[in-house]
Amino acid sequence: MSEEKKPKAGQINIELDESIAQGIYSNLAIINHSQSEFVLDFISVMPGVPKSKVKSRIVLTPQHAKRFLKAVQDNIQRFEASNGEIKDYHQSPMPINFGPTGEA
Repeated sequence: MSEEKKPKAGQINIELDESIAQGIYSNLAIINHSQSEFVLDFISVMPGVPKSKVKSRIVLTPQHAKRFLKAVQDNIQRFEASNGEIKDYHQSPMPINFGPTGEA
């Protein structure tokens, strides 16, 4: 008889679906915010292709956005400690058109 592992107190049991585990490539992120949320849009822009679509949108509370920032900063520091500095190459600003604008 096999028993399912139950998470210990304070632990979260997280399931990763196969289709999500594949990931989505993004080379552009657009971040907007209001008083109550941060919206992160992830886009894959390909050379020579005039139109790109948002591949994924993540909506965070301001508190979670700040925790996310700290987690990314920590991971970059650990990456650079073992692999060397990540070079930040200057790129020209990209004109971005989201289509018709509106207010919510």
